[in-house]
Amino acid sequence: MLTPLTDELQYQLALHRIPKIGPTVYRNILAYTGSARSFFEMPSGKAAKIPRISQKLLELRKEGKLYLKEAEEIIAQCQKKNINILTFSNPEYPSRLKSLDDCPMVLFTKGKINFNAPRTIGMVGTRNATEYGRSITRKIIEDLSPYLPTVISGLAYGIDIESHRAALQNKLPTIAILGSSVDQVYPSAHKGTAEAMLDSGGLISEYPPGTVMHPSNFPQRNRIIAGLSDALIVVEAAKKGGALITAEISFSYNREVFAVPGNLHAPYSEGCNHLIRKMKASIFTGPKDLEESLSWSKENPETNNSNKNRKDFAGFEEEEKKILLLLQEYVELEIDQLSLMTGVSISTLAMKLLNLEFEGLIKSLPGKKYRLT
Repeated sequence: MLTPLTDELQYQLALHRIPKIGPTVYRNILAYTGSARSFFEMPSGKAAKIPRISQKLLELRKEGKLYLKEAEEIIAQCQKKNINILTFSNPEYPSRLKSLDDCPMVLFTKGKINFNAPRTIGMVGTRNATEYGRSITRKIIEDLSPYLPTVISGLAYGIDIESHRAALQNKLPTIAILGSSVDQVYPSAHKGTAEAMLDSGGLISEYPPGTVMHPSNFPQRNRIIAGLSDALIVVEAAKKGGALITAEISFSYNREVFAVPGNLHAPYSEGCNHLIRKMKASIFTGPKDLEESLSWSKENPETNNSNKNRKDFAGFEEEEKKILLLLQEYVELEIDQLSLMTGVSISTLAMKLLNLEFEGLIKSLPGKKYRLT
């Protein structure tokens, strides 16, 4: 179902069109004003009080009509091409991405995508996959199929396209994160696979329709693959390249990273062996590795795990309950994000978090982030 055309959607897209406005500023604006439209319409003096709002941004805000016009044109193109627009404030926006500092503020999508699937697995590797790499990719996905994960990759040549095709063959939903817009499938040789994915999964891009492809788009999209994946498996990778970038990002996001070990003399095993040696990835030997790391079982996660693992935290005081429910929904959040979302001051929040950590309910992570144990 397409995102309905609303006034606020246009204003949020317009806000996103302002040059060099990053996720932190974008989120601050929505948190402090309540809506993108309010930001464009409020007096400059009041807007200047929003944290991290620069004078340059206030000057750019004066060109609001230009950005609104651009937003109107993007919405028209999306309506015409059956492209869905998912903004950060949309309830369907992936909760796995929401807690990340560098998450995209707008996503453009096609297909029947469950943006908050119970289980997700990222598959990446070299574009120059060997027959060994391709067969291992097919075997991994076949072995993981009883766990019913959504398979995420980048639709590129090699390991990516093998992953998507294996997921389709095993009747698993699969999502491609593109470095192009969703109306311009790249490489074009994979257009048939991309179309087959639309019935159970689909395509995601942070680039609006008509965007000119640039080489920098592809490393940039890797953070979305990493962010959406509960665990990332690197099958074959050279010493440098997109797969290694994705693995490094996954590691920085505190995701589980696995690498398939390879022949010491094979160039496309160097990357995997390097990740294992640097302890940034665990050796992948089979589905039991994921089962143990992620507490997966072969029960249907839609009917069992999602209900079993959700708690209402009824016995906690109101502020603690808010914290726990937010961490349950968003997986990981920074203390600043928790403060904004709960309305609790940083000093009070720090004390509450410490109490919950002592009780063994949450754990602190690098970067002042927290998650449920």
